Amino acid sequence: MTDLTGLTDDDGRRAARVFDALGSAYETAFAHSEAHRRSLEWLLGRLTPRSRVLDVGSGTGRPTAETLARAGHQVLGVDVSPVMVELAARQVPEAEFRRVDVRELPLAESSWDAVCVYFSLLQLDRAQQADLIGRLARAVRPGGSLVLATVPLDVEGVDAVFMGQPVRVTSFAGEAVVDLVTRAGLTVLAEEHALFTPDHPEAVPEPHLFLHCGRPEAADG
Repeated sequence: MTDLTGLTDDDGRRAARVFDALGSAYETAFAHSEAHRRSLEWLLGRLTPRSRVLDVGSGTGRPTAETLARAGHQVLGVDVSPVMVELAARQVPEAEFRRVDVRELPLAESSWDAVCVYFSLLQLDRAQQADLIGRLARAVRPGGSLVLATVPLDVEGVDAVFMGQPVRVTSFAGEAVVDLVTRAGLTVLAEEHALFTPDHPEAVPEPHLFLHCGRPEAADG
């Protein structure tokens, strides 16, 4: 839940402060997610050598950027939290990290071999989530991959506390998330549901949904 793409400037600054405060505690809380590790293994199995991968809401760089970069891939991680970007750059020097709102990041058609979107949509409204998924899907080359993880709950604009920090959360039920990526032109190749409790004294169990998607190859002729 580290990327604040699509929020107003004031909301973006407020949310960046939240994740600045969390810092490395966020990494520690989610480090034991086996479903996340399996998702990365799935992606590694589809990538060709030296693939270009965009990690949206890259946080501390672990485990996503670290796993992919150390497998020899070219990884760009983007996040709005300066603390997260600094941590990631120090911990994963093999990858590149930028402090940027992904709305301002050029996303040329078919410019990435893969895109990772792990828990980085939850503070966007529903229209913004749909728009971003569409933009990211178009940025994946035909035959490429997009992996997305979210908390599949039917909630909109709900005020909550995440690891002791106040956040406003919007999400979709699982079937609606699948519909979003399908309408964006992606094919869901595999999915996994898990119940996960972050390693933090103020955390509670939360459902996780991992979608492993491909952009179909362009039709001949």
